[in-house]
Amino acid sequence: MAIMLTVKGVYTTSLLLLSMSCIAQHAPIKNTYTSEDGIPHLIIERKMIYHPDTAWLYNHHASITHLKNLFIAIWSDGMIDEDKPGQRVFFAVSKDFFHWSAPQVFANPGVYKNDTLNVLTAAGFHQFNDTIVAYYGEYSPHKTNTHLWAKTSTDGEHWSNAINMHVPVNPNHGPEKIASGRLIISGNFTFPYTDDYRGLSGWTMSSFYADSLYKEDNPATFYAPAEKNNLPPLCEGSFFQTDDSIIHMLLRVTGKGWKGKLWLTESKDNGAHWSLPVETNFTDNDSKFHFGRLPNRRFYYAGIPDTLHHYARTPLVLSISNDGKLFDKNYIIADEPYNLKKEGLWKGGQYGYPHTMIYKGDMYVIVSRMKEAIEVIRFKIDQLK
Repeated sequence: MAIMLTVKGVYTTSLLLLSMSCIAQHAPIKNTYTSEDGIPHLIIERKMIYHPDTAWLYNHHASITHLKNLFIAIWSDGMIDEDKPGQRVFFAVSKDFFHWSAPQVFANPGVYKNDTLNVLTAAGFHQFNDTIVAYYGEYSPHKTNTHLWAKTSTDGEHWSNAINMHVPVNPNHGPEKIASGRLIISGNFTFPYTDDYRGLSGWTMSSFYADSLYKEDNPATFYAPAEKNNLPPLCEGSFFQTDDSIIHMLLRVTGKGWKGKLWLTESKDNGAHWSLPVETNFTDNDSKFHFGRLPNRRFYYAGIPDTLHHYARTPLVLSISNDGKLFDKNYIIADEPYNLKKEGLWKGGQYGYPHTMIYKGDMYVIVSRMKEAIEVIRFKIDQLK
């Protein structure tokens, strides 16, 4: 029986989703990484942006960008445990990559029902003209009442008041532009889009799930709709678009559903509709990752493809593909260990949640270290053969 769902007020059927799922089934995406043995190591430079001392010992969800003459990093900053009340957002800046300012508070959480602080999560950047937009999600201590906020700046140091984006999503990555100019946010299972080039208004929710199965998208809400659709817990997407205009959104599987593979949903109408997700043969350690495209038009993945040491999140790997299907050129970005100062809830993983940026012939990869410190790595992309 066809299930009716509403997308932007237009009724469609599950047959549309089923037909679109064929795209994924006929366009397998896979990698060739099996272990670190024999994989070349890139020549890198690295700098610890923030290494806490005795307080605010949880740091995660980092992103990096560049505006004018300044590198800007943003991340989530908590007391000890992951995503607990009072978690805020920090930022720091640098003119030369090696010397970073002391971190400053970018945003503080609001108060939930007059007695408990909400939770904030850093959610990346978007740039238009000479203006940078930084995003962050906010939700209650009970993982409800999700909001997306943004602030703008023309110098990377002084920021506007918060602007409500009016979408109930806590993003995985900030907005990224597709060929049409549309901006798409990678969430857990929702992928809001807008045709406002500024990324400040007009956001429309979009998902491979029926509207009736969710009200918001945050770190707790992806379990229920997955179970109702007989899918594993799918979350934390990242996408790339091939020259045929198809958008390929890869998804992490976590919890008891983890089997060491990414899943895939695709869109052929600029992100308005998405196919039913299917499993790929792209290996994954159970972590966030980031896809992108090199200046020479090849596709890349930065993440942790190792499946031998679940959740260790090492080594940090770059994989390259000529066609967006087979990622068969692998490089080790980094594999050195970090020693944790203070244990906390879900704190772990050597190279957590990489986000990438390409600037003037270098790739920059920002990561959390054991969800405690924030480090940035860079390397010349002409090393990639």
